[in-house]
Amino acid sequence: MAQVLEFKLPDLGEGLTEAEIVRWLVEVGDVVAIDQPVVEVETAKAMVEVPCPYGGVVTARFGEEGTELPVGSPLLTVAVGAPASDVEAETEGSGNVLVGYGTGAPPARRRRVRRLAADVVTSVADAPASAPAPAPAPAPAPAAGTGGRDDGPVPVISPLVRRLARENGLELRELTGSGRDGLILRADVEQALRAAAAQEAIAQEATLLPPATLPDPTVQPTPPAPKTTPTLPTDGVTRTPLRGIRGAVADKLSRSRREIPDATCWVDADATELMRARAAMNAAGGPKISVLALLARICTAALARFPELNSSVDMEAREIVRFDRVHLGFAAQTERGLVVPVVRDAQARDAEALSAEFGRLTEAARTGALTPGDLTGGTFTLNNYGVFGVDGSTPIINHPEAAMLGVGRIVPKPWVHEGELAVRQVVQLSLTFDHRVCDGGTAGGFLRYVADCVEQPAVLLRNL
Repeated sequence: MAQVLEFKLPDLGEGLTEAEIVRWLVEVGDVVAIDQPVVEVETAKAMVEVPCPYGGVVTARFGEEGTELPVGSPLLTVAVGAPASDVEAETEGSGNVLVGYGTGAPPARRRRVRRLAADVVTSVADAPASAPAPAPAPAPAPAAGTGGRDDGPVPVISPLVRRLARENGLELRELTGSGRDGLILRADVEQALRAAAAQEAIAQEATLLPPATLPDPTVQPTPPAPKTTPTLPTDGVTRTPLRGIRGAVADKLSRSRREIPDATCWVDADATELMRARAAMNAAGGPKISVLALLARICTAALARFPELNSSVDMEAREIVRFDRVHLGFAAQTERGLVVPVVRDAQARDAEALSAEFGRLTEAARTGALTPGDLTGGTFTLNNYGVFGVDGSTPIINHPEAAMLGVGRIVPKPWVHEGELAVRQVVQLSLTFDHRVCDGGTAGGFLRYVADCVEQPAVLLRNL
């Protein structure tokens, strides 16, 4: 008799609590292999194909297409065979173990699934797909001296957590996860990095806060005004749930407005020479260079001069966290809503490499193929709202970053050039920044340097 195991919806990224079933990739009765994608789901960040850590026959699916499931709820059940001599099962665990769903025992020899498919399909043909599956048998505990953190898989699901630890030289096996069943979360990695930085940092003079003013007991507090619920019209109203990407955007922008004291400065710049330089680059042959790539190259050069803007504020630790590398996000409007893909290590890429990466991420955004890792970890955002035909904007900072450069449309305008009135290609640049990380002088210096590079691209040659 086959052993039926239940596969639950895993945590697909930091902070995601649910996902919507977009398309089932298997039917009841199908034979699946270990790590074979079985369902395509949409989270608040991306479309993701979910692999199953078991190999066997699908006996039930839970949820129709369009159903939203919370993390940890059953996705499907798989019959993986039995240890009986007449039916040999494939018992080797998945090489990409999803923590909490894979086999806990050491891997056994790989065997073939023989007559399992026909037997299981016959036994479940009359059973409803929504019937609850039998409780899975618990995995045997590892013997003393043969298991443990040093031998088994590291309890991490999110690729972002692995990348964050790898980029900072942190050994995940040395951490104790705070998640369920010891799962290592991003907060665990960040806490370990902060602890390491605190040990190496030079002690600084603490800023003493003034003591809180005690209330006067003789003064009666003013009672709060009664809350009133606004009356909304009921006729001709359409209500759309805030979920998926739209819900994630709403939550993030609301948090940015609540927590970040932002300010904006802007300047007009003559982009004629920048456009001529781009035309000359593209005329020389090779891959085409985009305007966005040139602006990104200018951004990274400006952040090297004004690193205060490539940072974030950690209010729990009351620290400004400054980043050595620039992970540049760029706003992209898609049919599914606004997304901000991230170009990793933008400071190490030239204009040609930036153009290629922008093109790859933009195409992935249009087709819904971006992964959660493509949409997280940014340190600075470039927002080219000029593609919508507008000149200026005061965008909301992409929390938890500290700044965003906005670029309007490049259009012919009257401009005084070399003492004479001429028609030039003019663009408006705006910088929205977190006033906690710097003052206006730093923000103004950054924006002025960007404008100078737009007007005279040769300025960049000084640092090449």
